[in-house]
Amino acid sequence: MYLHLGQDTVIRKNDIIGIFDIDTSTVSKITREYLARKEKEKNCITVSYELPGSFAVCTDSDNNETVYISQLSASTLLKRSADIF
Repeated sequence: MYLHLGQDTVIRKNDIIGIFDIDTSTVSKITREYLARKEKEKNCITVSYELPGSFAVCTDSDNNETVYISQLSASTLLKRSADIF
């Protein structure tokens, strides 16, 4: 099964580690540092250039983490992926 993050980006549901609201989670300094590190490592993909609403952390078969920043809210993405949570 797949989850549509917006625009033309689709990820496998089994690869999702977590989906986070960007407004509430970036209050923490640790989360801001994590996102900055992923951007610096080029492991951060911006799905849309609109105002971000959430980010999803995914892993691949080699356990490499990738962050997807989406304009959709975390609640919308969670509803779309309700069958795995």
